[in-house]
Amino acid sequence: MSGPLVAVITGASSGIGEATARRLAREPGAQLVLVARREERLRRLADTLPAACTCLALDLTDDDAPTRVLAHVREHCGGRLTLLVNNAGASWRAKFAEGGYANVRQTMALNFDAPVRLTEALLPLLRASAPSAIVNVSSTAARVARPGTGAYSASKFALTGWSDALYAEELSNGVHVGVVLPGFIATEGFPARELIARPLTSWLVSTPDRAAEAIVDASLRRRPERYVPRPYALAAAARLLLPGLVRRAITRDGAAILTTKTGAEDAA
Repeated sequence: MSGPLVAVITGASSGIGEATARRLAREPGAQLVLVARREERLRRLADTLPAACTCLALDLTDDDAPTRVLAHVREHCGGRLTLLVNNAGASWRAKFAEGGYANVRQTMALNFDAPVRLTEALLPLLRASAPSAIVNVSSTAARVARPGTGAYSASKFALTGWSDALYAEELSNGVHVGVVLPGFIATEGFPARELIARPLTSWLVSTPDRAAEAIVDASLRRRPERYVPRPYALAAAARLLLPGLVRRAITRDGAAILTTKTGAEDAA
């Protein structure tokens, strides 16, 4: 990227989004737009960062959310945008027979529809500011699904597939599209204490700071894809090469070693 970094980060009030804001704020001349539902937490975060920051509190599933973010960037950043981090998301656990389409619909609305709608609104600014980047925070659940997380996996499968196509479509316009696929990330909503306490499973858990560094890899360093922790890439390979074995492991509820409970952060 040329010139100072101007970034929109969704789900910025906690977890991976907050860590990403702290990491990007260290870039020289960085200007950040922090987006989430919890305005007070956004403002507290902004006050601690060594970068120019503005905050926008909204629910990304609202009909007018994309136009509000666009207007904010035009007003506070002069219409310049070099990075969009689509991080906000959530998981509502339910088997399909219990949660049904309603659970799939609400999960898709936030985890897939919202980043697609926001990207559509901001893409003209990203093209005009190229070289620029979009990073979509997906999940290892986009590669391997397990019981009770079908809706979440469906949303992340969709986000990852759409990202692959968008990468090819926008390459000639100077807009790089990267994907970050977190596994277990220790956050306030998912402290992962039991996994961390066991030597055999502690390696499965990573930190928001490492996820934030992966987002830097997928944006500023223009890497196409990053797993966090990196060994989770083996789960994706196993799903392609040994689908029967992976399905048996999932059925036995052994999928904790293959995928994540949630790769999502603040719901908006």
